[in-house]
Amino acid sequence: MSHQSDLIETDIDAYLKQHEHKELLRFLTCGSVDDGKSTLIGRLLHDSKMIYEDQLDAVRSDTTRHGTTGKEFDLALLVDGLQAEREQGITIDVAYRYFSTAKRKFIIADTPGHEQYTRNMATGASTCDLAVILIDARYGVVTQTRRHSYIASLLGVKHIVVAVNKMDLKDFDEQVFIDIKSDYLAFAQKLGMSDVQFVPISALDGDNVVNRSERSPWYKGQTLMEILETVPVTADKNFDDFRFPVQYVNRPNLDFRGFCGNVESGVVKPGDSVRALPSNKVSKVKDIVTFEGNLEQAFAGQAVTITLEDEIDLSRGDTLVLENDDIEMTDSLKAHIVWMNEKVCAPNDSYMFKFASKVVNGRFASFDYQIDVNTQEHKDIAELKLNDIAVARLSLDQNVVVDCYKRNRATGAFVVIDRLTNLTVGAGMVIDTKAEIDVKVGGQYSEFELELNALVRKHFPHWEAKNLQDLLK
Repeated sequence: MSHQSDLIETDIDAYLKQHEHKELLRFLTCGSVDDGKSTLIGRLLHDSKMIYEDQLDAVRSDTTRHGTTGKEFDLALLVDGLQAEREQGITIDVAYRYFSTAKRKFIIADTPGHEQYTRNMATGASTCDLAVILIDARYGVVTQTRRHSYIASLLGVKHIVVAVNKMDLKDFDEQVFIDIKSDYLAFAQKLGMSDVQFVPISALDGDNVVNRSERSPWYKGQTLMEILETVPVTADKNFDDFRFPVQYVNRPNLDFRGFCGNVESGVVKPGDSVRALPSNKVSKVKDIVTFEGNLEQAFAGQAVTITLEDEIDLSRGDTLVLENDDIEMTDSLKAHIVWMNEKVCAPNDSYMFKFASKVVNGRFASFDYQIDVNTQEHKDIAELKLNDIAVARLSLDQNVVVDCYKRNRATGAFVVIDRLTNLTVGAGMVIDTKAEIDVKVGGQYSEFELELNALVRKHFPHWEAKNLQDLLK
């Protein structure tokens, strides 16, 4: 739903135009179980007048059956829609909600608090600009607070808002807020978090969520909504490194050949010299075409069609960069991996890896260590299990265009796809684009044997791994 404006009644075209050019903020809520994440989102929607009357009526009816607030209106039911979520009073899957105010458009991801749903939390955080981390004022910083903060940091979320919830149960005691703030900042410094803000709230009663609370006169900062509307996120985008993965070649007639895709980062203008990878052919941008007409420039976040002055070989999976960019092609990576499948992953296992629009075959050459997301300790690991987070080295069959994730989230991320089921089984963030790969992983097989193993497993998936040695004989 959109922000209610007088322009809707007087000039609908002007209203739609105004709404179209609002800045978009993607954020997620995370924290421990029962910290009030879903209730907070419901409060944001309710106090911003973003809920239809029939939705309110439905929640009023459901409150008597599934509510956890007695006879009070249970705002969490606006977000927790799964039957299992309502029965247990928890969030299981990521729930997305959209709303807007006069200043911004928002997409909210409500993520689970349970450790067993780490993959769901990572999925929600992967596209977000800001994370709202809820802390129960009664318990302070707990293990799951550290876990979700670490995952948010790992996935490159630069803005953190710590919402100290249920302050009404502590009579809005300022000292409680100060102690929690001090504990969290000591932990955040270890993760390198630079932009952390704190707000004392009551999601159930609405204190300092949208409207300022009279119960916390000592708090002089912004409400949660004011922070969401004003936090600067445009500067977070990478406008320096032009990356344009080609998704589709548009050839409607003999006189037009355009390359369609999203500008993942950087800026490009007609006349700029660009280089096509992997061919390394150089040309100049002729036009930047959109449905509404040609553009004078295109920047990160825009979907456009680019035409070139020269006829060069360029197809889906290739990437356009500026001619003098220092990016390199690579077939070996070191990356953080979040494993999302119940089937374990062992060294030498082969998968498909999707980088932007490019899909290549490859394998996990080795695992450096697993990360305990609760303590951030590094542990030895022999295989990846569901919800594990680890550092791994990848060996790919082809060169790919990638950046380190810290430099460029768009081209530094990838997904892992099972070659037999075509299911997404993992997500990765590139740490190093030139990883040293031992051709005899673990000293067990040679490179030839590994390639043969991958070929056998592809065509004979039920072949036992131990039989590889018999095959080689």
